[in-house]
Amino acid sequence: MRALLQYAGWLIGLPIELLIIGALLRGPYRRFPFLLLYSVALFLTTVIEISVNQTYFSGMFWAHSPIAYYWIDETVRQALIFAVVISLTYLATSNLSSRRLVRAAIITGAVLVAGVSFLVHYDGQPGPSRWMTPWVRDIDFAAAVLDLGLWTLLLASRHKDNQLLLLSGGLGIQFAGEAIGQSLRHLFPWFLSPGDLVGMLTNLAGMWIWWQALRRPVPMTASAVATSTTRTG
Repeated sequence: MRALLQYAGWLIGLPIELLIIGALLRGPYRRFPFLLLYSVALFLTTVIEISVNQTYFSGMFWAHSPIAYYWIDETVRQALIFAVVISLTYLATSNLSSRRLVRAAIITGAVLVAGVSFLVHYDGQPGPSRWMTPWVRDIDFAAAVLDLGLWTLLLASRHKDNQLLLLSGGLGIQFAGEAIGQSLRHLFPWFLSPGDLVGMLTNLAGMWIWWQALRRPVPMTASAVATSTTRTG
């Protein structure tokens, strides 16, 4: 049953991932390069996981176990989603007078959290899930805090950036869903936990919001319109 849920998530998620990449390549990638990098990595790692699982269940084996490939992919995805949150926060602070200080604090804090957490949890023993699970959990938590700060900053801004708001909201849904899913897996450690369904649905919902945010052209602000009119006049 869990495998059926996993394949359903892949069947729905892969087309949405391609839609996001396509929407980014039509122009928004210039503003969100890390989002494009993450989206491409997400698609490729998903394809790799599908291939590894198919090969494993058919009786053939790759050089490493499916768990090892999963954790390699998860490390890449977590590092890039962390970079996405930082890059979006960087954009959101462009109108702040103290933006250099704020940006330096955000980037330094993010690197410190990831580095210190890695040093605390890494044990060098076989079985990466033993130390990577808490490390990924810490990065998830730090990214969720950053995203909450980004959301607050965007809501408080005089000039509303709806595209950034939607992207930040999609991230927030994914982070919240993952946190709830982990809690449900802990409370109900069944073969198919309600947390698995919550995690899948919130992840798909977050990606769908991303696609909606990226597929629509961003309307020009009043200042941009005025500038354009001045140049053409």
